[in-house]
Amino acid sequence: MDRNAKFRGADLVAATLQDQGVRFVFTLSGNHIMPVFDALLETDIKLVHVRHEAACVHMADAWGRLTGGPGIALVTGGQGHSNAVAGLYTALAAESPMVLLSGHAPLKELGRGSFQEMPQADLARPVAKASWTAQSAETLGEDIARAMTIAKSGRPGPVHVSLPSDLLERTVSPDAPRTAAGIAPKPLAPNPASTALARIGSAKSPLLVCGPSFCNRHGRDRMRKAADALNVPVVAMESPRGINDPGLGAFAEVLAQADLVVLVGKPLDFMLKFGEAPALPASCEWIVFDPDSAMIARADKAFGDRLVASGIADAAAALETLIQNARAVPPSGWRRKVEEALLFVPPQWASLRSAAAGHLHPAEMCAVVRDFLAEHPEAVFVSDGGEIGQWAQALAKPAHRLINGVAGTIGVALPFSIAAKLARPQHPVVAVLGDGTFGFHMAEFDTAVRYGIPIIAVIGNDSRWNAEYQIQLRQYGANRARNCELLPSSYERVVEALGGFGARATSAAELRDALRRAHRSGKPACINVTIEGVAAPVIRQTS
Repeated sequence: MDRNAKFRGADLVAATLQDQGVRFVFTLSGNHIMPVFDALLETDIKLVHVRHEAACVHMADAWGRLTGGPGIALVTGGQGHSNAVAGLYTALAAESPMVLLSGHAPLKELGRGSFQEMPQADLARPVAKASWTAQSAETLGEDIARAMTIAKSGRPGPVHVSLPSDLLERTVSPDAPRTAAGIAPKPLAPNPASTALARIGSAKSPLLVCGPSFCNRHGRDRMRKAADALNVPVVAMESPRGINDPGLGAFAEVLAQADLVVLVGKPLDFMLKFGEAPALPASCEWIVFDPDSAMIARADKAFGDRLVASGIADAAAALETLIQNARAVPPSGWRRKVEEALLFVPPQWASLRSAAAGHLHPAEMCAVVRDFLAEHPEAVFVSDGGEIGQWAQALAKPAHRLINGVAGTIGVALPFSIAAKLARPQHPVVAVLGDGTFGFHMAEFDTAVRYGIPIIAVIGNDSRWNAEYQIQLRQYGANRARNCELLPSSYERVVEALGGFGARATSAAELRDALRRAHRSGKPACINVTIEGVAAPVIRQTS
């Protein structure tokens, strides 16, 4: 931009995003943010203009999880903002670094009934690490930089900043600040580290359990390094099914045998059955390293004297300290036992078939997807939905995975897939989702077509909200299992009408062929698979 031309607050926002290395902004237009749209034309940043504000947040969430750098969502004020806020809880629970930038009514009009006036920062605050409304055009750059710093520090998570439209239009100096003070990582102090290493060394069946922020390629590499250095099993948890996550195999069985659990950035919560028996032994000892003192206080209240060590530290820093100070430990049968349990898949699944003609059993469908992913080892696998998502996670375990996450949200698959393909454009992105899930953001296939983003969505279509139907069966009986029905709709034809690739499959052979044709098409693709509606698996090595 010509430095003699008018340089607005919006230009400062755009320049700061470029300085921060942002490549994509996931957005839906609206009155309050059009100055930012204009300013971004002067940068190398690409806009991805979507069909619903929540999709912007889910895309930024997926970007943050895959890359480790904050994803950016940009929406307008008022209901645009409130639509977007719905997606923040998913990112918060998943510990995903992202920033939501929302347009906002002009500061000079607040309290006077301004268009779409709303206490936006207050609305976002309960589901964000930090949330505020910018107060000065000259400090907009600092606001953006600070938000991105907070998003990736400590326990990563979403940050919201509202951008009043009068600040975006106001003239500012091109030399206005575009940086913010860094936040130094919290290292693990020597005393709790040495205590932890001693306890790990003397325990018979210790486990390290990490939080969702470790559930990407880099995090899993760090966990593998820790497991080798300490010669103990290291597990990360990110599923709303907790210890019964089918993606963790028979983990629940070995967890019940642990005599020491070290939580590294993993909150004590429902996922671990609150640490209570019979999920864990009543005598199990605990160590907690967490950036949040409240998480340590929670564990102290739950375990008392059984909390044998704790320390306030960033999870990655704590794990690195343990790695660097690990002592040589002899080979462990316990580690081997846990790792075998984590990989366990019931052998009888290989022969599972649907009882209904023209339907696939979910295990059969997901095995075909698993085999396709094996042909593309750098592919990204996205899993979403209720029961079908659990079958997919149990069978497909590639290096790059995105799931709906701790929040238990459904509907994220298509936005996740679009962001994943932008982050890893050279590799396939394959999503497994349910027919209920597809309805949340099916219009994002239009986004994928407009931008030429060739994702592959495999829908397990059992014509119902199956997770809730299974609850009805278990708790109320078959005669009261009502009102969860869906139509056996031809979702693939919706995608074809939007300009994508569509196929239907009623057999494993048809699905295998459809996956290959979808990949070759180079188009956003939907494969509609007719499946039998069965409950999600609960994996046990022993019965």
